[in-house]
Amino acid sequence: MSSSVPRLVVAAPSSGSGKTTVATGLMAAFAARGLAVSPHKVGPDYIDPGYHALATGRVGRNLDAYLCGPELVGPLFLHGARGCDLAVVEGVMGLYDGAAGEGELASTAHVAKLLRAPVVLVVDASSQSRSVAALVHGFVSWDPEVRVGGVILNKVASDRHEVMLREALEQTGVPVLGVLRRAPQVDTPSRHLGLVPVAERRAEAVEAVAAMAAQVFDGCDLDALAELARSAGALSCEAWDAAEAVSSPSHHPTRSDEKPRVAVAGGEAFTFSYAENTELLAAAGADVVPFDPLRDEELPEGTRGLVIGGGFPEVYAAELSANEPLRKAVAHLAESGAPVAAECAGLLYLCRELDGQPMCGVLDAGARMTGRLTLGYRDAVAVGDSVLAAAGTRMRGHEFHRTAVEPGAGAEPAWGLKTPRRRVEGFVRRGVHASYLHTHWAAQPGVARRFVERCRTS
Repeated sequence: MSSSVPRLVVAAPSSGSGKTTVATGLMAAFAARGLAVSPHKVGPDYIDPGYHALATGRVGRNLDAYLCGPELVGPLFLHGARGCDLAVVEGVMGLYDGAAGEGELASTAHVAKLLRAPVVLVVDASSQSRSVAALVHGFVSWDPEVRVGGVILNKVASDRHEVMLREALEQTGVPVLGVLRRAPQVDTPSRHLGLVPVAERRAEAVEAVAAMAAQVFDGCDLDALAELARSAGALSCEAWDAAEAVSSPSHHPTRSDEKPRVAVAGGEAFTFSYAENTELLAAAGADVVPFDPLRDEELPEGTRGLVIGGGFPEVYAAELSANEPLRKAVAHLAESGAPVAAECAGLLYLCRELDGQPMCGVLDAGARMTGRLTLGYRDAVAVGDSVLAAAGTRMRGHEFHRTAVEPGAGAEPAWGLKTPRRRVEGFVRRGVHASYLHTHWAAQPGVARRFVERCRTS
């Protein structure tokens, strides 16, 4: 595919400026023009890509230079953008905010430079007029390698306010590519971990995305933005490929012709997963079948392995608990020694109980909601051998939860974490690997290969 696919990075001075509204609106607006739009999100967030997928009809994908390494940002971008006419990349936090203590690493600016992409700066102008010029000037001049190609002014109060902002910005030489008025109808509801996922409010989400697109149509110069996107530089890398990633000259599967069935949890309770993880499982030879723990009373027939990602089991604890047949099926599969990989929400689902509601009981541990947010990137090393990794395997991950698990007996920790204080985390018991840590398997494709091979031989 062409390595010069037109692309824009939508950034902001800080969180709350309107990046998601503008990025999602741009995706939907360009898609409405008949373009194949590739949606991307900087950082580990799972929820925004759901809205991006709704806007474009394509899988929303993450570009995280911490989880995957800077060298994979370009290849993963090109993988997601296959066959597309234009790509829109939504940034994270403020333009220059990266991983704590790591300089620019994983910041929107860092990813924009890796992609050789122009940046559109979304500025919340609700409480300023002439000062907007100083703000934009500072962001434009901070790093000369970051090319800010234009500004979109958000939450503009009136025609007079717009005139003052435009006059001020003339001194910066940065073009105004859009002006959006205050529009509460495009707001999307939030709760303890951010926006409510699309899967939980699809009808309302469709309306919200349509409103974002309408606002962008009315307030932005789409032709100028498309022209800016075409100014992105060519990338010298090749597109990432799952089959190539899992191939290994030293790897000889026991029965390579067998496609073990791997059940992957989905539905409203388990919406957090990276598309590449599932693609790697399939490339490693698995027959990947989705199921919904809220509604399906049995695992897919012939299940040999189970993957349960993140999400909001605490919101659906009663419904998950009420599905006793499936809880028993999960426990039976785990007791048989079959490979089970669970992250965050999946960990809670495998516990004995969650806030007093019976869960699967695979792990002798109780889970509960807390008022404390655990958030941040983590450097991890596998404490011992498991279905995912050999002892000593190093991975980078991300924690994001407001729950706590009280460990019980009969399990070893999954990861040793390098944080302000070193600690162990997660559970390994027989074929079960359960942890709070969200990981992107593109960084360690051997994880998927190892998991599928264990499914073949278990």
